[in-house]
Amino acid sequence: MANHKSAEKRIRQTARRTEINGARVSRIRTFVKKVESAIESGDKTAAAEALKAAQPEMMRGTTKGVLHANTVARKISRLSARIKAL
Repeated sequence: MANHKSAEKRIRQTARRTEINGARVSRIRTFVKKVESAIESGDKTAAAEALKAAQPEMMRGTTKGVLHANTVARKISRLSARIKAL
């Protein structure tokens, strides 16, 4: 357990940030799942719209430090390639 005021504060901050980051990652996953389901259904326009909505959310995850930039770039690239192949 923490013995200093600053360490106690860090514990509180870490708990708060962990909750926020978890919510952000969950939100990103939900957006990606919407794109995946649109691809599975074979609807190219719906999939493109879903990707258009998911991209800013994914990039926001990068700027907030939740996901690595290359990871997001790879996922967006692969999703767009799958949509293009429809």
